Amino acid sequence: MSSPDPISTDADVASPAFIDKDNVEGGHAAASIRAAMINRPRQELYAFWRDFTNLPSFTENVTEVEILDAKRSQWTIAGPGGMDVDLVSEITEDIVGERIAWRSTEGSDVDHEGWIAFKDNPFGRGTEVRIFISYDPPAGAIGKVVAKVMQREPRIQARRELRRFKQLMETGEVSTSKAPDAAPRANRHF
Repeated sequence: MSSPDPISTDADVASPAFIDKDNVEGGHAAASIRAAMINRPRQELYAFWRDFTNLPSFTENVTEVEILDAKRSQWTIAGPGGMDVDLVSEITEDIVGERIAWRSTEGSDVDHEGWIAFKDNPFGRGTEVRIFISYDPPAGAIGKVVAKVMQREPRIQARRELRRFKQLMETGEVSTSKAPDAAPRANRHF
């Protein structure tokens, strides 16, 4: 007896190693899409991300998020050269447990959009999480070069943020090679 929804090998169950393609969505100068398998239930991952105040706990660049109302939040992003960038983000799509999409509002320092999608692995091994980030860097083409040099371009950001999100959700912490402030190193030079 065949199943009404057979498992296929098409793009819907593609490898979590999904990487950028030449033709991605988004109308901005810099864009990236990444995916990872996370060994946690889809609803739990969605709920954690949906509370945007959790973003600074695992993102390198989003340093603060203030919730303004049910659809809007103010993000402070660490930009190149130690300059903070502020944007008001509004949710453009929210499918509970499946997908969250957002974009910056008019008047934000950066024109930005993104989405994150959560899909159960068809073989019962966690959740496939895909993230898309697209924005116009401040200062145009020069800003894009600076972002690349400073490793703050979307391709690098998406990969790192997704890896940190996976670490946090699977282990409860984000690993780092930086010594914790609570355990300072002794001076090696006497």
